[in-house]
Amino acid sequence: MENNRSNIPLIKFFLFLSSFLLLAGGCVGSLITRLYFIHGGSRIWLASWLQTTACPIILIPLFISYLKRRKSQGFNAKIILMKPFLFISASIIGLIFGAIDYLYSYGSSKLPVSTGSLIFACQLAFTAGFAFILVKQKLTPYTINSIVLLTVGAAVLAFNASTDRPKGESKKEYLIGFMIMGLAAVLNGLVTPLMELAYKKSHQTLTYTLAMEFDFVMCLIATAFSTVGMLVNNDFKAIGREAREYELGQVIYYMVLVGDAIAWQCMLLGINGVIFCASSLFLGILSAVSIPITEVLAVIFFHEKFQAQKGVSLVLSIWGFVSYVYGEINDHNNKLKRTPQVGTLQVANFDKSLDEKHTLPIEKHMHATQ
Repeated sequence: MENNRSNIPLIKFFLFLSSFLLLAGGCVGSLITRLYFIHGGSRIWLASWLQTTACPIILIPLFISYLKRRKSQGFNAKIILMKPFLFISASIIGLIFGAIDYLYSYGSSKLPVSTGSLIFACQLAFTAGFAFILVKQKLTPYTINSIVLLTVGAAVLAFNASTDRPKGESKKEYLIGFMIMGLAAVLNGLVTPLMELAYKKSHQTLTYTLAMEFDFVMCLIATAFSTVGMLVNNDFKAIGREAREYELGQVIYYMVLVGDAIAWQCMLLGINGVIFCASSLFLGILSAVSIPITEVLAVIFFHEKFQAQKGVSLVLSIWGFVSYVYGEINDHNNKLKRTPQVGTLQVANFDKSLDEKHTLPIEKHMHATQ
């Protein structure tokens, strides 16, 4: 009991750090990706590659976790916890993830940040739908209401597509970008239910370390997918020329590339940390918070127009998230009432929980804010 109590401040700090990484990484990543395109960048595969290429950062916490296992278990400690089935599953999902990165990058090259973020927010609706189909997750009235609101919010933007079209871009290009970003949201909604299905079929207990291993393999395969695209498109050879011609200068160009890669990886690390320390419910709340933050930052830094229809879409999107979160809170409270309480403080021993059994509610785990 005392040991658990002593770990509460550490858990809170880790949750705060993870939340910050999630919000900062998602918002900054979206802005930097758009910055790359509006000042002369044109390589879609490069922008896609940057979203996962910093995945070796994950090896640092994985190595620390292994040292902790080695200290407690000696030479019997496993270097890799993931079994072959999960590895294959992570690889397949990684290919889908790579396709999502490409679609998102293409959409970002054509759409203002504020518009793209609102469209991508629809992923929650698709996550709920695919979770219902693949893992038989119950659709509550709150979930259905959320799906309707998010869909209507995207429709409002679609019907007024020409009003915020970037200068020099045709209506056809804008509409294609709109549809591509929508397709990215659909596929992103598929990823999380597939992850949950993979974990269920593997019969492995989900720990934070196992989740990081899964993410590492997934990001590594996604990076390989984008690398093939870059090789076919000769993007590696074009980087030097594009840097010299970049409107903000060669140094800024490389800073943009590095900053973009780091921002997206910070977001992925934040997602893992938030779900582990709190829940996917809290992740949904942070996703809702990130939408207006991204909108405001886009208006401030890129001077994007914020017309009435964007305001309506923003309100509907936030309303949809609130409905979803409220339904989750209601469902969680009902489960607590049905579960006998044992009168103990239910806080995991944080020092050991990286590898001990810890069930994570990943069914609503999202590639949020992208």
